[in-house]
Amino acid sequence: MSDLSSALSTSISRRSDQDVTRRMVGSVVPRGSISSAERTEMYRLFETYFSGTNRTQFETDLAEKDMVFLLRDSVSGEIQGFSTSMRLSARIQDQDVVAFFSGDTIVARDYWGNSLLSRLWSQTVFAQADLITLAHPATRVFWYLICSGYRTWRFLPVFFREYWPNMSAPTPPWQQEILDTLGRQKFGDHYIPGAGVVRLPSATPLRSGVSDITELKLIDPQVAFFARMNPGHVHGDELACLTEIVRTNLTKAGERMVRSLVEQ
Repeated sequence: MSDLSSALSTSISRRSDQDVTRRMVGSVVPRGSISSAERTEMYRLFETYFSGTNRTQFETDLAEKDMVFLLRDSVSGEIQGFSTSMRLSARIQDQDVVAFFSGDTIVARDYWGNSLLSRLWSQTVFAQADLITLAHPATRVFWYLICSGYRTWRFLPVFFREYWPNMSAPTPPWQQEILDTLGRQKFGDHYIPGAGVVRLPSATPLRSGVSDITELKLIDPQVAFFARMNPGHVHGDELACLTEIVRTNLTKAGERMVRSLVEQ
């Protein structure tokens, strides 16, 4: 685990959306502190929504991560959502780059509409980005993620002003080089630079009915753009995406996400 991850104390939030009947509490913990029983809960939730997975692959993916965002039902304490994260670094055109990579992420259907995971992730990652830029002002910090479902993709235009790929403009050369460099670093030959997608031999596509792109959904230009950029999403292809972790890059909705947990 990186020094910054080690320095991050466990953080807990009990705040949840007022219009969501089912409430959750969230925590950010070092990956190494996740118990065997918790990993079993996480895997059972993951395989409910993703096909083609197995416990060995899940454990291998989890073992490389630094942090885990855990969401629990506020009454039962059962894990109802999680996301994982690790830090990547590269030097691109004489510029130091740090990227937070988001791994396996899922929230149980009964809790869809609750923004706790978004708020918890935003507070944590922006706090760590602040520490990085304080220690190394010339370093640029990014969020690097791969998306097989449009729901994850929609976070980018909702919360960030600039992100890539973007339906409004081609990806600038430097940002494209970051995408390609991180793609090769993390996924090797499974990253396809020309397509900008990750095609894993052991893909875990979303199960039918979880995040289907219907004709009605395609009315949304952002969803249509995602489907065009990642036509193999139904088979588990993942679209590689990038956005800079800096407050001036936040939309109004993004600013609220970052502030909300801090102001509790």
